[in-house]
Amino acid sequence: MHRTVVERELELKLVLSPERSVPVPARLTYRTDDPYAVHITFHITSEHPVDWTFARELLVEGVFRACGDGDVRVWPTRVEGRSVVLLALSSPDGDALLEAPAAQVSAWLERTLCVVPPGTEGGQLGIDDELDQLLTP
Repeated sequence: MHRTVVERELELKLVLSPERSVPVPARLTYRTDDPYAVHITFHITSEHPVDWTFARELLVEGVFRACGDGDVRVWPTRVEGRSVVLLALSSPDGDALLEAPAAQVSAWLERTLCVVPPGTEGGQLGIDDELDQLLTP
């Protein structure tokens, strides 16, 4: 089975306070061999990029309404007349609030949904084929 990767480079904003944010280059990655997850790599000033992985479903829903609890929360809002998606990430190392342009995130998600429509993720893993082989006498 060949693997498809859908990537998008974009600039997020790390929100430091209501008045202050700093740009953070990031890459969104979706891979058909990990069909339930999305990966975001932040290229912060250190030489080691920071990677976050969470459910694609969370980001899809978060474009439309607030969702998530725990380590990753996502919700849409408007900032200075622009539609954005906010990502609140929590880890033992600290918390971050990131602002992403809604149109770019939505366009990238659309591409991932064309590659693997919702509800077909299990088929990407080959689980169905393996189960069929196990259950066939």
